[in-house]
Amino acid sequence: MRRLGRVLTWCCHLISWVAVLGVAAVVTAAVLLPRLGGATPYTVLTGSMRPSMPPGTLVVVRPEPAAAVRVGDVVTYQLHSGEPEVVTHRVVAVGIDGAGHRIFRTQGDANDVPDAAWVRPVQLKGVRWYAVPHLGRVSNLLNGAERQVVLTLVVGALLTYAAIMIGSDYRDRRRRRRGVRMPSFPVLHGPAGVGRG
Repeated sequence: MRRLGRVLTWCCHLISWVAVLGVAAVVTAAVLLPRLGGATPYTVLTGSMRPSMPPGTLVVVRPEPAAAVRVGDVVTYQLHSGEPEVVTHRVVAVGIDGAGHRIFRTQGDANDVPDAAWVRPVQLKGVRWYAVPHLGRVSNLLNGAERQVVLTLVVGALLTYAAIMIGSDYRDRRRRRRGVRMPSFPVLHGPAGVGRG
């Protein structure tokens, strides 16, 4: 019975740690890595990049100079320079405009034809760094201020939970060590007065 109890306790600890690590991974992917890497997270809203980036995908893009953008790169760009609406599509061609600047033809992976307009360097927000399916839905539920509050609460809760789990584990180990004491004298087996050695 004790063995079953230990196994159940171990399973509960394992599930708890998996949950903690999962939430930490989500927070890291959605908030911390983009900030540390100078990147910006966006949410894919349409099916134009299926199957690799279905609607609800969080795509994180890093700024890149136009000279570094190549055919095959997934880029996020403004539909109209200076306006907030953006699109994330794959570069399918690179050209030069009349002024000698690089321009880019883009197309959604699920679309049959390229986008109508060429993308100018001033429109580029960045190149895809990484993407996480479904995480964009969570990100869309919160605005910037709410996201910061939720991030602070989640990080605080995770740290508190981790401290409790570590403290509980440490306390249990100390109790087990105190409960199992080795005898200070040799144990003899056999008939009375006859020892084995």
